[in-house]
Amino acid sequence: MKYITSVQGQEYVIEIDREDQIVINGEPYRIDFAHMMDGDTVSLLLNNRSIAAVVEERDDTWEVLIQGELYSVVVRDERAHLLAKARANMERETGEERIQSPMPGLILEVLVQPGEVVTKGQKVIILESMKMENELRTGRDGVVVRVHTAKGDTVEKGQALVTIGELDSTPAGAS
Repeated sequence: MKYITSVQGQEYVIEIDREDQIVINGEPYRIDFAHMMDGDTVSLLLNNRSIAAVVEERDDTWEVLIQGELYSVVVRDERAHLLAKARANMERETGEERIQSPMPGLILEVLVQPGEVVTKGQKVIILESMKMENELRTGRDGVVVRVHTAKGDTVEKGQALVTIGELDSTPAGAS
């Protein structure tokens, strides 16, 4: 089976033929994959290199936390990928992006303010969880519409932290 995966604007073609091997952009990798007891954590051996990640499905994306870096990953089969590309050509991206806490933790830094223009991939929050600092980043260009938290706050998994709107959005309370 073939999947097209998008990670931070970069596309990868992933083919799964066998249980112990995947092919990424034509290059084969030996894998061993296991879900850990907590349900959200996965262990992956990729060409004998161990990778631990926290993975959570959200709407049409997967949030993947690896060594303190949070990645938004879109995975589609070939048919869904072609349909999504056709739709994207027909309509402009609208709506808001809500950056949520991938796990419970403590807000160490809020790096943006309402009204601030941000670019895709920009750090907006530093969250401490499980004794690790996690940098949460935007998934799109836009303007900060609302900051839902402050430095020193304790947050729960799934809690809204920052809302990013379109560049022509007016933040709540801004004049």
